[in-house]
Amino acid sequence: MADAIPVDGRSLTLSQFIAVAREEHRVSLAADAKGAIAASRRSVEKAVASGRPVYGVTTGFGGLSHKTISSERARELQVSLVRSHASGTGPALPVDVVRGLTLLRANSLARGNSGVRAEVVERLLDLLNRGLVPWIPEQGSVGASGDLAPLAHLAMTLTGEGAFVPPGGGEPQDAGPVLHREGIAPLELVEKEGVALLNGTALMASYLALAVQDVRGALDAGLIAAAMSFDALEGNPESLDDRLGEIRNFPEQRTIAAAMRALLANTGLSAPRTMWSGQDAYTLRCLPQVLGSVLLGLRFAEEIVGRELNAVTDNPVVFADDDFVSGGNFHGQPLALALDTLAVTTQYIAAFSERRISRLLHPALNRGLPAFLAPDPGVSSGFMVPQYLAAALVNENVTLVHPASASSLPTSADQEDYVSMGPWAGTKLRRIIENTQRVVAVEWIVAGQALELRHPRTGGRGSEAALRAVRSRVAPWTHDRSPAPDIARVASEVASGTLVREVRAEVPF
Repeated sequence: MADAIPVDGRSLTLSQFIAVAREEHRVSLAADAKGAIAASRRSVEKAVASGRPVYGVTTGFGGLSHKTISSERARELQVSLVRSHASGTGPALPVDVVRGLTLLRANSLARGNSGVRAEVVERLLDLLNRGLVPWIPEQGSVGASGDLAPLAHLAMTLTGEGAFVPPGGGEPQDAGPVLHREGIAPLELVEKEGVALLNGTALMASYLALAVQDVRGALDAGLIAAAMSFDALEGNPESLDDRLGEIRNFPEQRTIAAAMRALLANTGLSAPRTMWSGQDAYTLRCLPQVLGSVLLGLRFAEEIVGRELNAVTDNPVVFADDDFVSGGNFHGQPLALALDTLAVTTQYIAAFSERRISRLLHPALNRGLPAFLAPDPGVSSGFMVPQYLAAALVNENVTLVHPASASSLPTSADQEDYVSMGPWAGTKLRRIIENTQRVVAVEWIVAGQALELRHPRTGGRGSEAALRAVRSRVAPWTHDRSPAPDIARVASEVASGTLVREVRAEVPF
């Protein structure tokens, strides 16, 4: 597997993660990781042989950590742990999330601080390379002692007791027959391996890594849509002056303003005007400040996920000289904070976009365009109801954006008395992102129609490139029709990044 991404617990990048989670790139255990894995495994075997008390190896778990486990029952403990913790419920996690968490668990164990055998890591990588997707329910983790329930369902598939999602979806398939078909022997867990598989932040980190890519795509698409609206509403580009960001000490503002200037280059629509003619609404005039704040939140999340991709989140961890340290690396608070932050920033994109959609359709605010951009206002309703859709999605986001990490319910007889709730933050963030992609898609369609109505005067290079991109998929609005198929198609290509790539090919920004 010369082209496989090496997994060593230290060098995984976000782009590599995305390649595995979404593009099914192959992976392999790095040769230099095997020595560290073997050394930590020897430490565990010594501890068991000597009867040394080690959390989760020769003791119980959580609120039962005071219970001593004999060496004779240490392996039974690991199997019992996995079975008892596989208590999730709800729909299956999305395939990209499951592939991502499988990779992250393997990468963390490959670091050589978890005391497992190399066989465990290699088995996780086998699942990825063979396209086997464990059936893992969405609900059940509080994001503190690791993502226990979801990772228990992952571990169950390794032992042949769980289930896999069949290719193309459908009812879960028992893991045993699937492993047999693939020629994979069920894994027999030995000391420390059950707790090592379960104690980790892999679900939260997978959610975050995927969301970072998706939010960046939504921001880019929202920025292009904003440029089209800016031109269609004949905005004043004075607000995009770089000196404003410079004196505010806000580099993200300057980045957004520079992108807008590139997209609006050579415009025949947006132009400075005298003060007496009024100033633009905030959805045009404050684009650098608001979308700059989105970029600020995104960079924060990128920093957190960059750390977590190669983090050891097991407990206890094994250091040199057979030193076992029990701590709280499994706690998901930094990830939950980043996920909740992304939820807020993603809602900025959606809410900002909806306000421009409304302005484009409002006959008192759209600077001379037809009401609702209708070809025959009155007989035709034009884009009246797509704005309702955008408003409904923004309102849904408002109810979802409440930070999950602001609330904690204690677990395990108050042994785990403050938890992160990061998995729910990740679940609802995906819904917020999907809603936002649909709102931005509506703005692409509406702004494209408005921009076309301004012809023969043309917008900036980026605006016109975006209009060509959307027109290759959506016909002009010459009479009323159902806009739902158009919105679905454009939203899909906003999500995939195809529209943004087409515009960038003509106008780098």
